[in-house]
Amino acid sequence: MENFSFCSPTQFVFGRDTENRVGDLALRHGAKRVLMVYGGGSAVRSGLVGRVEASLKAADIQCVTLSGIQPNPIDTKVREGIDLVRQNSLDFIIAVGGGSVVDTAKAIAMGAPYDGDFWDFFAGKAKPASALPVAVVLTIPAAGSEGSGDTVITNTNGLLKLGFGSQLLRPRFSVMNPDLTMTLPAYQTSCGVVDMLAHIMERYFTNTQNVEVTDRIAEGLMVSIVNTALKLVSQPNDYDARANIMWAGTVAHTGLCGVGREEDWVSHNMEHEISALYDVAHGAGLAVVFPAWMTYATSKNPTKIAQFARRVFAVAEADDTKAAQQGIAALKEFYGKIGMPTTFAQLGVEKPDIDQMVEKLHRTNGSPFGGYMKLTPTDTKAIYELMK
Repeated sequence: MENFSFCSPTQFVFGRDTENRVGDLALRHGAKRVLMVYGGGSAVRSGLVGRVEASLKAADIQCVTLSGIQPNPIDTKVREGIDLVRQNSLDFIIAVGGGSVVDTAKAIAMGAPYDGDFWDFFAGKAKPASALPVAVVLTIPAAGSEGSGDTVITNTNGLLKLGFGSQLLRPRFSVMNPDLTMTLPAYQTSCGVVDMLAHIMERYFTNTQNVEVTDRIAEGLMVSIVNTALKLVSQPNDYDARANIMWAGTVAHTGLCGVGREEDWVSHNMEHEISALYDVAHGAGLAVVFPAWMTYATSKNPTKIAQFARRVFAVAEADDTKAAQQGIAALKEFYGKIGMPTTFAQLGVEKPDIDQMVEKLHRTNGSPFGGYMKLTPTDTKAIYELMK
C-alpha cells in the first residue's frame, strides 16, 4: 500500500424531503447571496426548483438562477455563470441536478474569483487559489460529483472535454433524496450505474500490491451496484433500491476506493473523446469502452481482471486469462440486461473517427499514459477498434 492523505469534508444530508432543508443548511455554511444552477425541464416541472427557492427565501437568502445546463456541460454556460456571480456579488453556489449541473457549478466557483480565463485550470496553465463554496441537491445518481472535488467540462472551441480536480471544489453539503430519482428514465438510471461502476473500476484495476481493504470495499460496492441495478429493472419505484444506488454512486467517487493505490483513468479519458465528438451519454460511452479496455488489458496483464471476475461475478475458472475473459463476458451481459450498449454501433456511432480520437487523447494525456498499462497511440487505437 502506498502513502496517502484522504479528506472528505462534505456533509451528506440523505433521505426524504431533505431538499426542504437547503435554506437552513446554506445559512449555516455562511451563504447570503446564492447562484442556483440547474438544467431546467424536470427540475422545474417537478417543483424541485420551487421548493429549493422557497427554502432559501425562508432563510432570507437571496437567489439568482442559471438554467439550461446540458449533459456533457460546456464552457459557455460556465462563463455565463461567472458573469452572474460577479455582477450580483454572489457568495455561494447551489447545484440542483446531476453531474453536469454540479460540474458546471464547480467550474463557476473557481472561475469567479480568478482574474484569467477559467479554462486555464483545465488546460493545466494555472491552479485555483480560492473558490466559492458549492452545495448540491442531487437528482441523478451517477457522476459522484456531489462528494468529489472533480469537474469535467467541454470547451466548444475544439471540442476538448477535460477534467480538473481540487479539494477546494468538494461540496460543503449535498442533499440526497432518493425520491427525486424515481422519475428518471430507465436509460438514464442505467447510464448512472455504469458511471459509478467505472469510477470504482478505474481505481480497482491497479498494480499496487497489498491493498486488500480497498479491494474489498470496491468489490462489495460493485456487487451491491450490480444486484441493485438488476432489481431496479423490474422494480423502478423501490425506494430502498433507489437509496442504495444513490449512496453507492457517492461512495464510489469520494476517493475512498482509491486510497493507497495507483489509479488508472484511461477508460474515462478514452470515453471523453467519444462524448466530445458525438455527444453521447457518458455512462453509455463507458459501457462501450470498459469491456474493450479490459479485453486488451487481459492480453497484457490479466491478474486483477481475473480477481474482478472471481469476486464480483463469481467466476470459478482457475486460469487467470480464461477467468478474466469470462468476467468481461459477464460484465457485458450485465450491461445488456440494464439496456446499455457495448459497441460503437449500439451507441449510435456508425463510423467512429478513431484516428481523431487517438490524436486528441494523446495530445491531452501524452504518450504513453495509464496506470494499469502504459498505452501508446498504437495501443489506444487497438482498444478503440475493439469497440466496433
